[in-house]
Amino acid sequence: MKALRWHGVKDVRLEHIAEPTVSQGKVKIKVEWCGICGSDLHEYTAGPIFIPTEEPHPLSKDKAPVVLGHEFSGQIVEIGEGITNVKVGDRVVVEPIYACGECENCKQGKYNLCNKMGFYGLGGGFSEYASIPVEMIHKIPEVVSYEQGALVEPSAVALHAVRQSKLKVGDKAAVFGTGPIGLLVIEALKASGASEIYAIELSEQRRQKAEELGAIVINPQEYDPVAELYKRTGGGVDVSYEVTGVPLVLTQAINSTKSGGETMIVSIFEKEASIHPQTIVLQERTVTGIIGYRDVFPAVISLMAKGYFSADKLVTKRIKLENVIEEGFETLLKEKEQVKILVKAE
Repeated sequence: MKALRWHGVKDVRLEHIAEPTVSQGKVKIKVEWCGICGSDLHEYTAGPIFIPTEEPHPLSKDKAPVVLGHEFSGQIVEIGEGITNVKVGDRVVVEPIYACGECENCKQGKYNLCNKMGFYGLGGGFSEYASIPVEMIHKIPEVVSYEQGALVEPSAVALHAVRQSKLKVGDKAAVFGTGPIGLLVIEALKASGASEIYAIELSEQRRQKAEELGAIVINPQEYDPVAELYKRTGGGVDVSYEVTGVPLVLTQAINSTKSGGETMIVSIFEKEASIHPQTIVLQERTVTGIIGYRDVFPAVISLMAKGYFSADKLVTKRIKLENVIEEGFETLLKEKEQVKILVKAE
């Protein structure tokens, strides 16, 4: 079958590899759509970041070269021995987290914080078929398309961020950065009952997309975002969400909250971010963060069935597997107006 494999920095190859087989506890999926994630892009431009190159991962057993892609949907075409909760023909999405089940975090149900946590899709979705542990499988209803299904995984990050924050129905929120995850955070905030959602974004195209989703946009090149948010909200937002990974923006996000407000860090930072503790202490603010998601896929799928996290609003390009490097990775690096690019496995 065709599969896109990572060999090294800027060395990602479309290759023909053996079609996977199923074993006990696994199902074989014909992949329909797979989204390009920021982590795929980081591995392409600066990897290895999460990809094991020396020793196989202790849980996934993956080692470079690996098939990329973890935001994917498909149909079950074969099931392994002992599986009774799904059947051939089921439409599914994949929750791609490997967890050991034995560490303290796993015992507390916080499997996304597993000490050995790994991801399926550092060996996965950019291929024609995939063999998946059945515990990673979630069925999707007919009203949720395969394209929509490819958005479940990134939408889960956004919904987990909002659910872990202190946001209450009627609260005011600000989202700093409206790339794919930031836009999905806006959708999650709408579903969670935020009364006002502000989007702070440099890119005109992304501001337009945030506005289409119902956010009140602020261009930080025209306004001091902190002063503008204070002015518009009467003292600051209840919760801000930092989704840029830029140190300066983290400070802005913290300062934009009211007394007792919260800043939720959603992004991954490549560099240290310097903040003055007094900005937190003197206003009794809270700063917290999330990684990935847990126990949220069913809620995302239910919200999608009601019209949230719409692929029609968020997907800006659809391409074939053989064109994923030039029309996918390279396009995302060059064109900031792109939001989510989906790849069709054929």
